[in-house]
Formats: sequence, C-alpha cells, structure tokens
Amino acid sequence: MAYLLDADVFIRAKNLHYGFDFCPGFWDWLVEANERGRVFSIEKVEDELKSGDDELAEWTNERGDEFFLPPNPEILVALGNVGDWVTGKAYEPTAIDTFLQVADFYLVAQALADVHAVVTHEIPSPSRKRIKIPNVCIDLGVKCLTPFDMLRRERARFVLGASS
Repeated sequence: MAYLLDADVFIRAKNLHYGFDFCPGFWDWLVEANERGRVFSIEKVEDELKSGDDELAEWTNERGDEFFLPPNPEILVALGNVGDWVTGKAYEPTAIDTFLQVADFYLVAQALADVHAVVTHEIPSPSRKRIKIPNVCIDLGVKCLTPFDMLRRERARFVLGASS
C-alpha cells in the first residue's frame, strides 16, 4: 500500500518540522520514497502547492506526474462513492459544497480507487460545519494516518553524519 499526502503535510513540513533550510533530508526522503513507489500525492494537491511563491512551489514544480498523480479512470466510481457519502451525512450545505470543490475530495477518492492510505494532519471531528478527511476515510474503509505514523512505518531516518 502506498501513501497519498494531503497538501497540509507539505505545508506544515515546510513551515514547521522539516524546513528546506534545516531538514533537507525529509524532502530527499519523499523523493526517494516516491521513486520506490511508496509516496505520492495528486494533481489537485500539486495545484494548491504551486499557488505559493516559495521554496515549496519550486520543489513541487520539479516533481511532475511521477509524484503528483493525474486522475485515472478508476477514480470516477470512487468520486461517486465519496460524493454519496458526503451528501448522505448531516453536514451543513456549505461544508458539503466546500469539500466537493477542494483537493480533499479527490485525495480520498484516489486513495479509495487505488487502495492507498491517506496521510494528513487532520483528526476526526464530530462537527457538521467542516468535513474532515479522517471522517470520510474511516467510514469508507480507507486507511488514514499522520505523517509521523507514515515515517515510522517506513522507517525513515534523518541522521547527521555517517550512519552506524
């Protein structure tokens, strides 16, 4: 099972834990994990990341379709399943409209279609004002975990100097 990363994973990594200036190993690991077929994201996330004028937009521009997957035919059925779930719950109409227009909708659908896990910082919430990725994933049987859980599962290591 591969991982599909939410936009917020990249944004928080850049702004907080894994800045390009002090933890380039994280970004190198993402590229290497992608080359091994373990870590991806989707075009809609790519579009969000490219909208900034910063190092993250530059990094994103260097990746392409190998990292940010374009939609495939299988996603059509999954989009319908995710859409049905969202509209069948007691969410406020603005929450539904917002979710169906952002990358989260496509991210969950791609994970459902391709049997990938979703990686996000979001946590489940009972709120009906905003649809959270984990809520959708849990009900649709899509694995959902934090970036830190993914890094541990993949045994990522960012070490200084020679490894022992």
